[in-house]
Amino acid sequence: MAADAGQRRLKVKRLSPTATLPRRAHPGDAGLDLYAAVDLDIPPGETRLVGTAIAIELPRGTEAQVRPRSGLALKHSVTVLNTPGTIDEGYRGEVGVILINHGREPFTVHQGMKVAQLVVQPTLAVEVEETTQLGDTERGAGGFGSTGN
Repeated sequence: MAADAGQRRLKVKRLSPTATLPRRAHPGDAGLDLYAAVDLDIPPGETRLVGTAIAIELPRGTEAQVRPRSGLALKHSVTVLNTPGTIDEGYRGEVGVILINHGREPFTVHQGMKVAQLVVQPTLAVEVEETTQLGDTERGAGGFGSTGN
């Protein structure tokens, strides 16, 4: 059981003494809140990279997804641009959050503000196998909108 607990440990390194470690707002929450390490403004229609001043070491066989916060989206029209942003298991650089302001007013990010959430998920390592034939399905090759409204 001790080895299993180690597999569930997210190691976090502060890159600044003022960095805020990710944490769940409530027990059972899927995501850990990510906090801004900088103050900056995001003009309407523009994008900024928000540093968190943390680096992480994910458990083996996992990835982290940077996802938007619903409150920022609803109240300010600010969201994560490349959602979900994927952090691979081997990445050790600073965790950054790409925010876009879809609103009509400038949005100010303050140091220590919750800007996104981090969800850690298992990954499935697959081997790529080239083939000349794929299995048939009811949908087939139908593309965007092929399943109806």
